[in-house]
Amino acid sequence: MKRAAIIIAVLGMCAGSFGQSNNKPAGQTSQPAQPAGQATQPAGQAAAAAAQGKRPPQAKTQPEYEAYKAASAQTDPAALEKAADDFAAKFPDSELRALVYTAAMQRYQQANNADKMIDMGKKILAIDPDDPAALVGVSQALAERTRDTDLDKDERNAEAKKYAEHALVTIDTDVPSTGYPPEKLAAFKNFLRSVAYGVLGTISFKASSWADAETNLRKSIDVLPEQPDTLVVFRLAVALDMQNKYPEAMKYADQAVDLTKDRPDSGVGKAARDEKDRLTKLSVGTAPGQTTAPPKN
Repeated sequence: MKRAAIIIAVLGMCAGSFGQSNNKPAGQTSQPAQPAGQATQPAGQAAAAAAQGKRPPQAKTQPEYEAYKAASAQTDPAALEKAADDFAAKFPDSELRALVYTAAMQRYQQANNADKMIDMGKKILAIDPDDPAALVGVSQALAERTRDTDLDKDERNAEAKKYAEHALVTIDTDVPSTGYPPEKLAAFKNFLRSVAYGVLGTISFKASSWADAETNLRKSIDVLPEQPDTLVVFRLAVALDMQNKYPEAMKYADQAVDLTKDRPDSGVGKAARDEKDRLTKLSVGTAPGQTTAPPKN
């Protein structure tokens, strides 16, 4: 399945849930991170973190913390966006500003409003341009939403590529690490890497740059083999097909079919089955010119 829902779910963790003993990394689950209560209370009232690493954001005063909680509690996306803007205006130096915009980004994701998701992600990046989860979330939304018919497709793809490449750098430096065991941090970072490589592969795939697409789509799968992205697996099958690497293409087409066995009529489910049918015909000697082109998704 596409990881838009998952990546928005983990944004809150990267922004502020590290160091909270009752929160676990959400890297491999589609359950949304709780937008409220993720921040550390005012420094004078919070317990000191023993573990080394980047700490979660902190409120400087109790009124700031209470305002953060009130803003994050909004459930309507537009109301939450306004609350985030109001909070940022009232507390322009607050470390919690990005967390409120993260909550708004989650709400817009739940409302299937990709354009506003991108807007909220860019507000996070205006505060912290190195935030790896926001970088990955915005790059993924841009890459998946950009169409060949868009007049600004080159600019959008370039922007998505820039964000994904930057995320691959800041994943190692800007994921908060205080209070989490190394194996959980590693799993979360690998999730972000997998999505970032998937974005780069998607951009090349849509440009029919098959060798480049293969390289990055493989990296996306290899860095997180226990939970591959179905769409990435399908696209890798097509990229291999287009380079006449038919046996390996069939391997990934079979995997994409298996991953969509519970939703065979979905977009990627149908495309995976069409790709497998095409490769099956090729394997029994049907001339390539007599088959249809690989499906694109």
